Amino acid sequence: MQSAFSEKRPLLPTASPEASPAAPTRAQRCRGLLLPAAVFLTVSYLVLLGGPIEPGVSPRSGLDGWIDAQERRSLAGVLANIGADGSHSGEEGAKAGIVIASPSTSAPNYLYTWTRDAALVSKALLDNMLASGNSSLAKTLDDYAVAQGVLQHVSNPSGTFAKGGLGEPKFNIDYTAFTENWGRPQRDGPALRATTLIGYANHLATSSASTSFISSTLIPIIEADLNYVQTYWNQTGFDLWEEVRGSSFFTTAVQHRALVEGAAFFASVGRPRPTYATTADSVLCFLQSYWNEEGQHVVSNVNAMESRSGLDGNSILASIHTFDSGSTTCDRDSFQPCSDRALVNHKAVVDSFREIYAINKGIPSSEAVAVGRYSEDVYYGGHPWYLITLAAAEQLYLALHTWEKNAELSITATSLPFFSQIYSPATVGTFTKKDSSAVFSEIIRAVRTYADGFFSVVEKYTPEDGSLAEQFDRATGAPLSASDLTWSYASFITAAAARRGEVPLSWKSDGRAPACAATQSPAAVLVTFDEVVETVYGETVFVVGSLPELGNWDPEAGRRLSADSYTAEKHLWTRAIYLPPSTAFEYKFIRRDADGRVRWESGPNRSSTTIFPGESQTLGAVWQ
Repeated sequence: MQSAFSEKRPLLPTASPEASPAAPTRAQRCRGLLLPAAVFLTVSYLVLLGGPIEPGVSPRSGLDGWIDAQERRSLAGVLANIGADGSHSGEEGAKAGIVIASPSTSAPNYLYTWTRDAALVSKALLDNMLASGNSSLAKTLDDYAVAQGVLQHVSNPSGTFAKGGLGEPKFNIDYTAFTENWGRPQRDGPALRATTLIGYANHLATSSASTSFISSTLIPIIEADLNYVQTYWNQTGFDLWEEVRGSSFFTTAVQHRALVEGAAFFASVGRPRPTYATTADSVLCFLQSYWNEEGQHVVSNVNAMESRSGLDGNSILASIHTFDSGSTTCDRDSFQPCSDRALVNHKAVVDSFREIYAINKGIPSSEAVAVGRYSEDVYYGGHPWYLITLAAAEQLYLALHTWEKNAELSITATSLPFFSQIYSPATVGTFTKKDSSAVFSEIIRAVRTYADGFFSVVEKYTPEDGSLAEQFDRATGAPLSASDLTWSYASFITAAAARRGEVPLSWKSDGRAPACAATQSPAAVLVTFDEVVETVYGETVFVVGSLPELGNWDPEAGRRLSADSYTAEKHLWTRAIYLPPSTAFEYKFIRRDADGRVRWESGPNRSSTTIFPGESQTLGAVWQ
């Protein structure tokens, strides 16, 4: 497969800095230094770029040529923000392997390392390395892994390594804890980090590299992260925008992927973890609860005390970061990019920005527009984001990959609005590459043109020097917020790769259809009932109470507890049951002998009230 960096392509010349006051801001200085900094990169990096950096214009014209040049600039932008050797991060004192979010230190200050951002950026570098065959990025990935091992053990406001600390969202760039107020915990980071390092471990295992790094460094990090996911997946936290406390579609989706990958990975190294797979099934069932059947879109945050529409770039990002290149179907349960749910959701999210941004006004509904986080956004005034506009393109390129690989695509009643918007003759049906009508080819061409439109939006509002900030102004298109955002650069790299048909390796999601007939509402609270009571052989313990979930006081409909944790030292019976949130209820325990006779515990009814939606609680008791 042809790599974007495997042929010599000179970069476009650096644009002259915009006029600025005599004492330029730090962000202006950083932006002006982006391409000159690339000159000081190592020889191996120059090889990755395809040769020495030369002034001039890309030999390819139009959008293709701009993407080629901007992709190399974006890779330079990423590497400038990593570790002690990065021209931006090193200048600011970052430790080895630390991925800074941005060199911006004021308005806003992003000179920190986020677990989520670092994992996504490192995954982009890993996929780039695997596609290009160039191993010069291995040292960067090694350093990233070592740094993450250090950060996992840094006690922080979310907890410690042993309890809760892996959910801490960000750290200082010198390996120390960030202790100020923040939206914590954030539970997507451990899942994303596990996925990145599983991918790297699988690569090392099939190469000539020593396996000692896998066993001594990678496996302990991966296992700790997956254990965290397994423990906390059904508890609330802050979303990836760090604003909403609840359950996030993005978080749940990446947690599912990580657990599926984790089960396969540990089986491959001879250390089976079957509970990862069974937990993954529960997470996948929970993922279905975010789908709004009436509105035909994902509700990106649930269990949250806020009243947004639920339309959010969160859902498009989830689809691309859980894409499975090996899937033989457009699976709607895991919201694969080509699935009918993901496509109609893409339409709903993109359309929500068509009228609220001045730069989108007058653009036909069949064409791409600038995309932001969510229409109600007020951060910095609520503007389009480069990385989300790029994600809108990337989802469509990934869908195209699957359709072209299968030589077939289907339009369902659910996805018809998406297709009709960009291809007016669209009808429900299955279309193959062999069709004499050429409908398949026409749809492919229409989707590709639409996807390219999002790249054209980014091209229009990217400065001539190729620097990518976090946002661009909704009225003028001028860059806004943090300069040289590492995630923006990484998003350009992955979207450009998807456009070429270079896709990440499969995580083998096929065949995991959820058996969710009894799927719980995402608003449920997981309540664990622990009862200490000495029993004899043949006896079982049940909990029964005033809620339907507890049998409405009918002993025949009570919930049986498990004796799996019962020992000679501790006579514990236990059961976790989903109950409605913020609900007062009464309950008691009963014992049933081998002949079916029931014995109620004595004393008054026990009582409790369930807590915040999505959380869990434990009710301990001793038989009375």
